[in-house]
Amino acid sequence: MIGQELRQLQTVLNRKAEAVQREFIAVSEKLRALERTILETAAGDRGSLVTEQDGLHASQEALAAEINLWRDRARDVLRQPEGGALDAYLRQLVAGDDETVRAAVERILYLLNAPEDELAQMAQGQAESKPETPVGRLIQRARAEFGLRGDDPAPRRQAAFEFANRAGMGQNDEALAELEAALAKADADPLVQDVVTLTLIQILRFRATHLGDLDAAHAAVQRLINLKHGAVLPVLVEILATPRTGFIQRRDEMVEGNNLASRLAALACLVEWHTPETLAAVQARQHDRDPQIAQMAVRALQLFPGEWK
Repeated sequence: MIGQELRQLQTVLNRKAEAVQREFIAVSEKLRALERTILETAAGDRGSLVTEQDGLHASQEALAAEINLWRDRARDVLRQPEGGALDAYLRQLVAGDDETVRAAVERILYLLNAPEDELAQMAQGQAESKPETPVGRLIQRARAEFGLRGDDPAPRRQAAFEFANRAGMGQNDEALAELEAALAKADADPLVQDVVTLTLIQILRFRATHLGDLDAAHAAVQRLINLKHGAVLPVLVEILATPRTGFIQRRDEMVEGNNLASRLAALACLVEWHTPETLAAVQARQHDRDPQIAQMAVRALQLFPGEWK
C-alpha cells in the first residue's frame, strides 16, 4: 500500500516539474521576442529593454533551479529507506506550500503511522470494493490517483486516450453503456465526471471516424454533440474536415454512401459553440468539395459576421 502511494507521490512531483518547465518555455519565448526587438531598436533607446532582458534571464535561472528541485525530489521519493529517514523526508515535503503535494504526503504519513489493525481494515475494504469492470477501475482511479486529481487536465486526457485505445474498446458496447450510465448519475466529483466525459469522447471519436457502418458512425456523432465539453470541439472539427465513404442501410440492404450527414451535424454544432476555434473550422469549409457543406458554412458566416467568442 505504501509503495503505491509513494509512486503516486512521485507522479505528483514530476507533474510539478513539468508545470514549471512550461513556465520556463514561456519565459524563453518572451526572451527571444525581446532580443529581436532589441536588435531592431536604436542603441540609445535600449535601456528599459535591456533591464527587462536581465529580469527574464533571472527568471529563467530561477525556474531552471526549481525544475531541477522537483525532479530531484521525484527521483528521491522512492530511494528513501523505510522508517525515520522516509518520515523525515516526507515532512520536508509537507512543509512546502503546494496543496497537491501536501495532500499526497499527508496521506502517506497517515498510513506510516496508522495502527496495524486499521491498515488491515483499509486493505480489506479496498479488496472488497475492487471494481470488476475496466470502466469501474477507471472511475476508481479518477477518485484516488493524485495525478488525475490536479488542476492540470493533461493526465486526465492521457488516461482517457489510453483507455479508449485498448484493443477492442472502441467497439465495446458494454463499456460505452457503463460510461454513459456513470455520466448520467451526475457524480458530485467533477474530476471523475471529467475523466468519464473525456473517455466517452475518445471512444465516440473512434466510432465516428473509423466505423465502416456510417449509420453507427453517425449515431456516435450525435452522441458527441450532446456532450457539452470543450474537448469535443477538435473531434467535431476532425469529422467536419474528413469526408469518407462507407455503407448505409437502405431498406433491407447495405449500400455504399458517405458521411455527409455526420459532417453537416458537426458543422451545425460548431456554429452553435461560436468560439474562435469553431470559426476557423467553419471558414475553412467555405470551398468544401461538397456544395451542401460549402453553402452551410457560407450561410453561417453571413448570419454571424465578425469574431466568435
